[in-house]
Amino acid sequence: MKKAYSILFILLTAVLAKADNVIDQVIWVVGDEPILLSEVEEERLRAQYEGQQIPGDPYCVIPEQMAIQKLYLHQAELDSIEVNESTVSHQVDMRINYYISQIGSREKMEEYFRKTSSEIREELADAVRNQMIIQQLQNKLTSHINPTPAEVRRFFRSLPQDSIPVVAAHVEVQILSIEPRVPREELDRIKTRLRDYTDRVNNGTADFSMLARMYSEDTESAKRGGELGFLGKGQLVEPFAEVAFNLTDPKKVSRIVETEYGYHIIQLIERKGERINCRHILLRPRVSAEDKMRAIEHLDTIAKLVRKDSMLFEQAVTMYSQDKQTALNGGLMMNAMNGSSRFEYQDLPPEIAKQIYTMQTGDVSAPFVMMDQTKNKEVCCIVRLKTKQDVHKANLTDDFQVIRNMLQEKLSTEFLDNWIKRKQKETYVHIAPEWQGCDFEFPGWIHE
Repeated sequence: MKKAYSILFILLTAVLAKADNVIDQVIWVVGDEPILLSEVEEERLRAQYEGQQIPGDPYCVIPEQMAIQKLYLHQAELDSIEVNESTVSHQVDMRINYYISQIGSREKMEEYFRKTSSEIREELADAVRNQMIIQQLQNKLTSHINPTPAEVRRFFRSLPQDSIPVVAAHVEVQILSIEPRVPREELDRIKTRLRDYTDRVNNGTADFSMLARMYSEDTESAKRGGELGFLGKGQLVEPFAEVAFNLTDPKKVSRIVETEYGYHIIQLIERKGERINCRHILLRPRVSAEDKMRAIEHLDTIAKLVRKDSMLFEQAVTMYSQDKQTALNGGLMMNAMNGSSRFEYQDLPPEIAKQIYTMQTGDVSAPFVMMDQTKNKEVCCIVRLKTKQDVHKANLTDDFQVIRNMLQEKLSTEFLDNWIKRKQKETYVHIAPEWQGCDFEFPGWIHE
């Protein structure tokens, strides 16, 4: 068997050397899967562009990471693990749009990577799909790791004092936010402008993408002439999706659509199965200082009622808040970075962090204006500091979940490391002699 694989290695190298007179090199073979020098170079270039730090010699680290990936993917194939292709497409679209926004244009992106857009998309889809498959497999392999409270306590007591983590100061915050009322005159002004753009496109006197670049207030898509990239229906807010997915004529412009972000007109570019690519122009109504002041005064009245115990903050949220993400949760903000309600100060929007920094538990802030980053519009808010914990060494009373997560991560890492070592012994691996002189994270690759 070893001789057969060695012949395979030689044949692969020979074929690559002859193809199109381009010399490539098979530097590793894992099972019957080769790792090419060109693949390592591409991954190094991508990591460099995305600002990723490679921990060591890239010509040692990257091939080993690819080899580990092949071990996982082979097991995932045996376990019939699959991923949602629409999620893969969405991730690819986001990454390509990011590349274009950073490099400047689709053409410059193709020049930088020396590939066509379709080739870049295909390679990114493979990378994203593999990453998602591996994550699912790792979750499956470690799903049995579920430390009991007794195991967490024993783990904590076994930690040397200098290994007990310091837990940063953190808070839990409740928010009540409302959007200042927009006068009818302002809404009419916005709609008149959008109707004018629609007429100019439909009668051929203006190009939609040109108008989007000049006037759309969605600044990211405006750079691309309003183009959003291929998206599924579930990836768009409902009113926008309903109109966009009913478009059939790329030469026509939709009716005006109102969403939480503002007012849009939409033009279809292309449809592929359950996904569409369209462009849009977004205009947001302007809110006057008087409108903001009325909202501030309304919030000030609510805050006074809460401070006098005439109303619970949670009741006020239910009655008045327009923040969909927190209205059904008593206003409690959730931290997307860790999936909990605990925030370190730097993870909060700066306007909120400024308010709560000097507050005590249970305090309600004065009303303030902040930018809602998801909608890119100003909202008026009050916040309540639900809990506050100063910086401290972790303890079982206040930080049980933090310590449990530490133990679970430690046990999962150990299990996966042992799984890789076991697979190394079971899998044929050949490394070209000039690529063997590395200080590998897992030394068991060379066992010929």
